[in-house]
This record gives sequence, structure tokens and C-alpha cells, in this order.
Amino acid sequence: MKILITAGPTREFIDPVRFITNSSSGQMGYAIAAEACRRGHEVILISGPVQIAPPEGIEVVNVVSAADMAEAVKSRFPACDCCIMSAAVADYRPAQVCEQKMKKSPGNLFIELERTEDILKSIGAVKTDRQLLIGFAAESENLLENAAGKLERKNLDWIIANKLSDGFAKSTNACVVLGRNGEKIPFDKRPKTELAGALLDLFGI
Repeated sequence: MKILITAGPTREFIDPVRFITNSSSGQMGYAIAAEACRRGHEVILISGPVQIAPPEGIEVVNVVSAADMAEAVKSRFPACDCCIMSAAVADYRPAQVCEQKMKKSPGNLFIELERTEDILKSIGAVKTDRQLLIGFAAESENLLENAAGKLERKNLDWIIANKLSDGFAKSTNACVVLGRNGEKIPFDKRPKTELAGALLDLFGI
């Protein structure tokens, strides 16, 4: 199979030195990419800024912003058999980016934010019956309810739901996988390298 995987955070710049980001380490996406490659699949990994060495034998596309990631994903998605979207993409970005470093001034600073593109929803709207689309839901509350809603809204085949306290920026993870046919499969806490194999087994990859 030709598999497209996203991993890591994005950065949305405020000025040349400051940006909005999150604490995603990219470990889950990189573990899935490495395991898929080990199984003989052709893997394209689209990665935000992370501190992980690229796995050997994998095409890595480095991106920074949500817009960069959207462009990279949408241009490659039509040719892929499977897409696993594990990246933690920013939902908002500054409406205006300062060309020069912002200087301190008296009082508070207010930054207007605008929505970024919902990449998963965009590709879910154009996916074909031959393509497998898998998303992630990292939640702090109402885990299953929020994940099930995302599964439906974005036309996913599977969604991997985990609490932020279980896996975000950690080397281990616990999750519940929901399927479009009503499946609900829990996975207890384990190293992400081990979980990657279990997930690919479940998806038949």
C-alpha cells in the first residue's frame, strides 16, 4: 500500500521569532510510519517540527505551518491508498503576521486569531471508496462523544481517541479506536512503538 502519514505539531508565526504551537512530540506518527515501512509499505511522512530522526526508507516532507501541511497532504492524498492523520495541527493562526519583531509596549497585547483549514475534513470530503482514512482525537473531556462526532463529520473509517493525559508528548499511549461500523476497541497503555503495530494489525495494514 501507499500510505500517507502526518505527525508532529505545526507552528503559526506571530512575528519572525514568536509562534503559536502545541506540545505534540510526533512520536506516535513516526512510530506508525516506521512500522508501516517495516511491513513493506511505501510511506510518505509529512512532519511538523520535531526532534526525531527520520526513519530510514521513508519519504519525509518537512512542513511548518498548518497551511504548509494542508498543501502537502492535499497534493499527495489522491495517489494514496491509506492516510493516517496523527499530526496535531493548529486550529487557529494569527490573522496578521508582523514582518519585524514586535517590541514591548505598555499595557496588554491582543492578537486576533483566524481559523486554519480543517485538513482532515477537506480530504474526507474527497476520499474514494478505495481509500482508508484514519484520524486521531486527543481530548481532555468527553473522549468517546467527541471522537465519535469527529468520525462522522469528517467521513473517517477509523478514529484513534486518547486523553491528553495518556499520550500527548509521551513515549506511551492508551487509546480507544472507534470504527464507522460501530466498533469500539480499547488499547491499554503501552509504548507507542508497540501500539503502532497493534493499530496497523487492526486496520489490516
